[in-house]
Amino acid sequence: MAAKDRFHNIVKIALEKEGWKITHDPLTLKVDAVTDLHIDLGAEMLIGAERENEKIAIEIKSFLGQSAINDFHAAVGQFINYRYALADLEPDRKLYLAISLATYEKVFVRRFIQSVIERAQISLIIYDTDREAIVKC
Repeated sequence: MAAKDRFHNIVKIALEKEGWKITHDPLTLKVDAVTDLHIDLGAEMLIGAERENEKIAIEIKSFLGQSAINDFHAAVGQFINYRYALADLEPDRKLYLAISLATYEKVFVRRFIQSVIERAQISLIIYDTDREAIVKC
């Protein structure tokens, strides 16, 4: 299993502050006899007194490598693979890519990256590392 992202616990705390219950840490998907995928977090929130829980999966990325564009390529590829696996195994769970506010402001404001996010329909959770809070979901 891969190491936890540097901001893993910050994202957990921020989600819990928003009312999410962390149900998996990590969320493991058995895609075949020899392949398991490990998404950083699984969470649920009751969305109405008589409705089912909303379920999400969150992949956390820090973008601390030498190349932000290489980190972005890797994150998008991983996100797409996880989305396909979730569609097969847990279709009621929505996938999010969690990035820090600093990463959003430095990397994700670029026109090319915004275009890829929109075209690939990648849902973002943006969190503030100092306040341990969700800024945008």
